[in-house]
Amino acid sequence: MVSRRTFLASGSASLAALAAAPAFAQETYTVPQEHMPMRVRVSKDYPAGEIHVDPNRFYLYLTEGDGQALRYVVGVGRDALYEDGTFTVGRKAEWPTWTPTPDMIERDPASYAQYEDGMPGGPDNPLGARALYLYNDAGYDTALRIHGTPQPWTVASAISNGCVRLVNSHVVHLYERVAEDTKVVLHPKMAPTA
Repeated sequence: MVSRRTFLASGSASLAALAAAPAFAQETYTVPQEHMPMRVRVSKDYPAGEIHVDPNRFYLYLTEGDGQALRYVVGVGRDALYEDGTFTVGRKAEWPTWTPTPDMIERDPASYAQYEDGMPGGPDNPLGARALYLYNDAGYDTALRIHGTPQPWTVASAISNGCVRLVNSHVVHLYERVAEDTKVVLHPKMAPTA
């Protein structure tokens, strides 16, 4: 049996190794230190093994129980494309195929129509290295994803078509710690203040 101290020590070593990990096809961009995953205390004692996304601060938390969580910096959906709610990880994929939604193609056919039959996984694919597919309570794929990105400079912003994106090496780190059927809460965005 692994003790809590051993778990925390191995988790810290894992986070340190992540800081030195290659960022896949992102050689020209250095992830800022403040965007690196870190273990933090959270104000609410969520059960272990849940994902909570705070779109207002651009953080994703993977809860560990006892008021602890791993925190990742993320990008979220822009404007009205962000959808809050409670979901379940219904599927996981490594180097997933990306297919733009019909709404994306309608909004910007010049950018997306060429990929309506899908884009194979790889370092330039918009879903990046890993994807967690979010399903609703009826068991249907919502087309929302938590995924990597070949554009790591876009995290910490509201820029996506609705999905939550992480730096590729960070999504790999998250992916290894998340099981299918994991609860995911995309918390509401706060209205901008005047």
